[in-house]
This record gives sequence, C-alpha cells and structure tokens, in this order.
Amino acid sequence: MEENLSCPICQELFTDPVVLSCSHSFCKDCLKSWWTEKPTQECPVCKRRSSRSDPPRNLVLRNLCEAFVQQRERKTPGEQECGVHSERLKLFCLTDQQPVCVVCRDSAAHRNHSCKPVEEVTKDLRGNLRKCLEPLAKNLQTAEEVQKEFDLSLAHVKKQFHHTGRQIRDQFGKLHQFLVEEEESRMKALRKEEEQKTQRMKDKMAAVSREIEALSESIRATEEQLRAPDVSFLLQYKAAVERVQRCPLLEEEPQQGPGALIDQAKHLGNLAFNIWTNTKKLVQFTPVILDPNSASGVLVLSESLASLKKGPEQMLPKNAERFKTSSPAVFGSEGFDSGSRTWDVQVRDSDDWILGVMTESGVSVTEGDWCLDDKALGWAIIYSNLKYEALDKKKHTALKLKYRPSRIRLHLDCSRRRLSFCDVDCDTRLHSFSLVCTKKLFPFFANNGREPITILPQEI
Repeated sequence: MEENLSCPICQELFTDPVVLSCSHSFCKDCLKSWWTEKPTQECPVCKRRSSRSDPPRNLVLRNLCEAFVQQRERKTPGEQECGVHSERLKLFCLTDQQPVCVVCRDSAAHRNHSCKPVEEVTKDLRGNLRKCLEPLAKNLQTAEEVQKEFDLSLAHVKKQFHHTGRQIRDQFGKLHQFLVEEEESRMKALRKEEEQKTQRMKDKMAAVSREIEALSESIRATEEQLRAPDVSFLLQYKAAVERVQRCPLLEEEPQQGPGALIDQAKHLGNLAFNIWTNTKKLVQFTPVILDPNSASGVLVLSESLASLKKGPEQMLPKNAERFKTSSPAVFGSEGFDSGSRTWDVQVRDSDDWILGVMTESGVSVTEGDWCLDDKALGWAIIYSNLKYEALDKKKHTALKLKYRPSRIRLHLDCSRRRLSFCDVDCDTRLHSFSLVCTKKLFPFFANNGREPITILPQEI
C-alpha cells in the first residue's frame, strides 16, 4: 500500500499531490523541481508532454495518503506517543537525535535544543539512508554481473571439457587403430614366414622319408638274401650286390640349410622402437601451439590449435588468463626466454595479418590499424591494406618487398636477442630485429581476414 501511495520521483508518500493529463500523479514540489531541470514539461514516467504548467491537485490521493498515515499511527501507538507526557511525537530533537513531543521541547531536558517536525527530518534521513544504500546497490549489481560471468565461464569450461575430451578420444582412437593394424601386419609377416619354413621343412622331411623307405627296403631284401641257403645265396649274390650298389651312399648327413628357423631377431629386435618410428607417418609436430584461452571472440582456431581465421562473434567469458585481446589475435601457449626457436607460418591466402613475438600484454585494432597496449613490447611484421610494415615495440616502419611471400619463417634467438623473418620458398631474409628486452616472449598471431593462416608442422 505504501508503495502505491509513493511519489515516483522522491519515493516518499505523496505531499500535496497533483495529477497530469496522462493520469500520473506526483508531489507538487517534486514535479516543479523536475520541470526546472527539464523545461519540456514532460511526464517523468511516460515522457508525455503536459499541456498545463500548473496541474490540478489530486485531492482523492491526498486524502488516501492522510488516511494511510493515520491508520499506520493507530497501529503502533506505543511508538507514536511520548512515554512521559502521552503526547504525540511530532518533533525530532536534532541535539539529542530522538523524537520528542511538544511538552518535551519546552521542558528543561530539551530547552534551547534545535527541533524540527518529524516529517521533515524523516524525509532528510530517508534520503541519507538511500544514499548509503547506493554503494550496496552498485556492489549488488557488480556481484550479479560477476555471477553471470561465472555462469558463462562454467558453461564454457563444460564446453571445453567435452570438446577436448572428444579430441583426446579421437587421437587415441587413431593411435589404437594404428597399433592394431601394426600388430596385424607384423603377425601376418610372422605367420607367412612360419608357413613358408614349415612347408620347406615338410618337403625336406618327405624326401628324407622316401630315402629312408628305399634304404630300409634294400636292407631288408639284402638281409633276407643273407639268411638264404648257400646255393640260393650264391645264385642271387650277383643281383643282391647290384641292388646294394644302386642305393647311393650319403656323403653328408641331411642338413636343414640356412634360414630354416624363424628369424626372431627380425621380428622382435627393437620392436617398440620400430613401431614408434612408424608412428611418424601418422603424427605431426607443430613447434608452436596456439592458446585458446588467449584468443579473442571473433577468432576461430582449428582443432589442432595450429590454424586461425576470423569468424563470427562467439560468447566467451572474460579472459582471466595472461592476455586480453580485443582483436582477432591469439598468443602461443608457451613463452621463450632462452635457447633458439623456429616456426614456419603459411600466410598465402590471408590479406590482413600480423606475425611476431610479444610480452605478456595485449593488442587492439583501431580504425583498421594494429596497435599495442601501453605496457606491451612487441616485434612483428604486419600485412594490411596491401602494405608491409615492421613493428619495433611501438614504432611502425614501412617495408618494401618485391613479392608477396607465401610462407614465412620466424627464428627467435633468445641468447643473441634477435628475431628474424625469412621467406621459406626463396630462402630470403625479409627483416630482422634486435630485441632490447629480457622478459619472456610469446609467439603472436593475428588474422583479420576470413582465410586462415597456419603454423606448419616440422619434420620429426
């Protein structure tokens, strides 16, 4: 009820309310102050312009407000009456900061104290309390925004989990399939060798069996001849000798020959190493991996995290990682401050890109021009609007190239503090920088075009 009887401007109970032609009511003084700031004489609620500068009073609303106040006072008589004089507490002692009645004001306890009507003091104190609530309201709004951001981050983490898990399963599935095929291939070779050598052994065994059978038959017949009577032995002696002589004697014992056994060394020697070597045909090594958590919302990365291109805007949580970018840009997942590193980037189809190294900061695009944040340090080559530029920290220098390179090699030598750019196809140096910085440097890539730029794999 109190909310319905409150002025939309001061949020207090109506005091001398007036009504506009649009049927909205306000305190007379509140509306006058509002129109003083905005001389168009429009309604503060619906913005409809009032035709009268002195709107009529809303007597019905005033009576309702007075009746509401009286009813509220009747409900809490103990709070509205003085406990000493049983008079209404209509005044507020500013000195003692407490409500008093008329008799209290004239008493010795409050003599010469400054007093004001309760209504005036209440209005001022309500205003002060509302001002005290303003920081809390702002904190509440901030907390609600943070909660929304956390909800978005939670949803993004779930999305990252499922996407990354699927890729891991796919990669292991390929490796599992490769191992299964590799096992089948090696078992097939082993079975083939076993079948060949088993058949060769069986053939030799069959030949030896036939020879054994022939020899056994000759020996048996000759032994029978030896057991014959003398006359029969003599009559068949010549034939027996010829039969024995027809059976050739073995100069050497039968041999299995070389390669009769399975070559286990061939199948088992360095087996795991050989399998690992063959996986080179299946896998690739990319020297620089893009960090999705540093990518802006208009950038699309490939599943291998080696290619980037500009795409539709994505709903991403605010980046709480190392980098904050407001452009189609992304950083490498690893920074370098020692050793020597090399990576090749294919930029053939893109017409707006930047390649280089930067410190842990960000970049932005202003009216089509790339620029660094105040605390950033970077060295790069920029291609935009059919022009090449060298970016040395924050200084832009035009580069005059005779041709458009398709593949660019970046060589970062941290020990010598030097960064070089070369054309891979022509083996020509494009530009080089001397790095006056000892901080960790991260590979940096940006692509403002729809065609991708790709970090090329290296030979293993």
